[in-house]
Amino acid sequence: MNYQHVQAPTAGVMIRPHRFNSNPETAADNAFQFIPSDLAPEVIAAQARDEFDRAVETLTHEGVKIHVFEDYGEHETPDSVFPNNWFSTHHGGRVALFPMYSPSRRRERRHDVIKMLKSDYRVQEVVDYSGLEYDQLFLEGTGAMVFDHLERLAYVGKSNRADPVILERFCTTFGYEPMAFDTSDHNGRPIYHTNVIMSIATEYALICLDVIADPARRKEVEDRLTASGRRVINLSREQVNEFAGNAFEMTGAKHRVLALSERAAKALSKEQVKIIEKSAKLLPLHIPTIELAGGSVRCMIAGIHLTAR
Repeated sequence: MNYQHVQAPTAGVMIRPHRFNSNPETAADNAFQFIPSDLAPEVIAAQARDEFDRAVETLTHEGVKIHVFEDYGEHETPDSVFPNNWFSTHHGGRVALFPMYSPSRRRERRHDVIKMLKSDYRVQEVVDYSGLEYDQLFLEGTGAMVFDHLERLAYVGKSNRADPVILERFCTTFGYEPMAFDTSDHNGRPIYHTNVIMSIATEYALICLDVIADPARRKEVEDRLTASGRRVINLSREQVNEFAGNAFEMTGAKHRVLALSERAAKALSKEQVKIIEKSAKLLPLHIPTIELAGGSVRCMIAGIHLTAR
């Protein structure tokens, strides 16, 4: 592992969907989802697949290594295009498998992805928390947790997809300090995943501080981000609704890139873009159909923080 790339990995896993749709099973607590009634399911799936292919092409053109796996839909896995929730990788050769809130999402876990990681990268240990689903305990990977890999912090918005018991257990095992906080959307409900409200890059952090319910905790989160040496870019609730927080910094062949959707990029102010571009190239991806499922670019990429063989 090149430690210049600790926060912004050079590679990731993406799952190419063949039966993509907006999952009604997860709609109850994901306010970002939209289920269109005017398009046939096969049309939606084809559009999502085309968007996926263009996104992979754009990322690889920048020199980011993407491992693509096909999901042909033998099982009902409408959200398989978002693999960052069921596994994560960590420096030192460690991989975690996570317990998922929605039963349909539990079927997304696949052995071939882990086999590839073991084959192409130095994996010392796979820690499997998925059995905790039977106890109704859930922690949805880098959707629930946003990591500062340099400062060893895990930022977590409390929700039914981020159980405090597993969070404590994970952080103890993997060496992170948990920083959990309550969030509130415009209807007063918890925001389902932390990675829609914040993204931590190498030299800056995108975050909507306004959604952190407790003012004292909000200040503490901001102070910890500032103390890490990063420039804090405060997002508005409106920008979060456009997925501006669901971005992911990666390292390409020549420079770092901030991968985000076109919709998210358009929502950023000129001043915010100026700050980002001092450190990374903005890389907007055209994924409007995929965003109907309530996730965006960050959810599509499971970053690989492992040393290549």
